[in-house]
Amino acid sequence: MMNISSHAHCGSRTSKENILHSIKPEVSQVQRPKQRTVLGVLSENEQRCRSQSQGSQFSKHSSISDGSQLTFLGCPSSSSFDVYVEEACEVVLAASGQEVVSNSYYEDAETAALQNEGSCQDVSMQSENDKYLMSEQVLCVSQYAQDIHRHLRESEIRLRPMSGYLDKHPEITISMRVILVDWLVEVVEEYQLRSETLHLAVNYLDRFLSCVACVKRGKLQLVGTAALMIAAKYEEISPPELSEFVYTTDSTYTKKQLVRMEHVFLRVLAFKMAAPTINQFLQLFMSIQPLCANSENLAQYLAELSLLEIDPFLQYNQSTVAAAAYCLGIYTINRSLWPDSLHYFTGYTMGEIVPCLNELHKLYISAESRPQQAIREKYKSSKYCRVSLITPPAVLPFL
Repeated sequence: MMNISSHAHCGSRTSKENILHSIKPEVSQVQRPKQRTVLGVLSENEQRCRSQSQGSQFSKHSSISDGSQLTFLGCPSSSSFDVYVEEACEVVLAASGQEVVSNSYYEDAETAALQNEGSCQDVSMQSENDKYLMSEQVLCVSQYAQDIHRHLRESEIRLRPMSGYLDKHPEITISMRVILVDWLVEVVEEYQLRSETLHLAVNYLDRFLSCVACVKRGKLQLVGTAALMIAAKYEEISPPELSEFVYTTDSTYTKKQLVRMEHVFLRVLAFKMAAPTINQFLQLFMSIQPLCANSENLAQYLAELSLLEIDPFLQYNQSTVAAAAYCLGIYTINRSLWPDSLHYFTGYTMGEIVPCLNELHKLYISAESRPQQAIREKYKSSKYCRVSLITPPAVLPFL
């Protein structure tokens, strides 16, 4: 079994196929038309699975090896916590520097979650008011647009990840995060989840890793899966069941581990789930100045591509990246620039957008040659007007 950390530099699709192998179809309760890649095997989980079922084979995996400890740094909540991820007791919380080895915090909620696995809405954190405010229908109501935009611009500052957070995680590389996000795109596509769910999951992932330190490789996929599960509960009408999220990892993690990581996640993020995303700003911009189908889908494609890279896109506000995706989309299709209507609405000038636009253009050009292709494959579909097949402009005249 290969390790992602030693193969993350591989530059071809063949290399990725060698790292990731196919999942076990019998685990799923629904019929799946195609196989999807999965990540991550913990050494202790591998041993547990093999002891329970001799000869069982994991398919299409990459390994992000075992880990044992997380430490909270700079959490936004009023008190600081130490989080330990251990074999015997997956998550133990300690407050005010005093270690507490107990599972009591989790038992009630954990039991309820497992017993009500079929009804994810029961354990969803979403606020109906927040959900309503963030819905596309309200974003398109022009009389509220300015107030919504002002609120989102204020919130994006408060709920912004740290751009250099990987410095606190020696075992996690930029390539590992890229592979994880690429895998999240595949899961979102398989379960036909909304684009906003993907954007929220990546936001939660980056914010969580900004607040903790020393996450081990073997826990990275667990963190990513928990981020997606929370985002689905917040955003989807009918989110996948807990067992489905376990299935996506090829049972690398148990239901109990995933529920515990969800609880840790929510404590770290202080239950602040209504985070503005690039997608929300983009939808708002397109409600003010509508685009043709090709330009709209291309802008959404470019926005999702930006999720792959921490550097440089976490240096910019989500609204700035959305503006850059909008500009690059309309320029590629019909050689238009940032419209006056959005200049007046957002206050952004072309000069303020250009640095981010330049970086997004470079990413757009390189997308075809990158080893991670889930986003390009998604947007090759006729549903998205096959916009990922559109040749990017060689140069931008305003750079």
